[in-house]
Amino acid sequence: MKYKLKQINKNICSAISIIALLALNACSDDSTATKEPAANESANTSVVAEDTPISDSEVARSEPVVKVEAVETTAVTEVSESEVTAEPEVLAADAGAKLYESNCKVCHEAGLLNAPKYGDKAAWAARLSKGKDTLHIHSAKGFKNMPAQVTDKISEAQVYAAVDYMIEAVS
Repeated sequence: MKYKLKQINKNICSAISIIALLALNACSDDSTATKEPAANESANTSVVAEDTPISDSEVARSEPVVKVEAVETTAVTEVSESEVTAEPEVLAADAGAKLYESNCKVCHEAGLLNAPKYGDKAAWAARLSKGKDTLHIHSAKGFKNMPAQVTDKISEAQVYAAVDYMIEAVS
């Protein structure tokens, strides 16, 4: 009997862990790969040692004294005018609600991973005290249990709109 209870508890813990992982995966897009800089974009550093006569006081030291000059070279990349004068993304009025329904709702409706529930003023109060900009950054880049939401398919502006949508529900 005792063995069966331990096995049931173990199975329940496993099921909860799997559910949490699935919910976490639903909140973030794992298909994004980390981008490594191309070989021509990386900085090359050259070290030049200067030959100088060594005095008797420097010979007594246990570590040699070497003057080092770092020379850094970087590749020049072309930037178009549209990248320099990037205009803010124009979103539909319901963009925040749509993203909430498709992604955010998974955690924020059930309170998974300590996510503040949608519309729960008490749960959102502590987070709102840090400011709207902080909430935007934490949701876009990730913070503690909150995975980063900006991906190749979801823009930063869309994530901000979803955060604003959830804030409106408690304001």
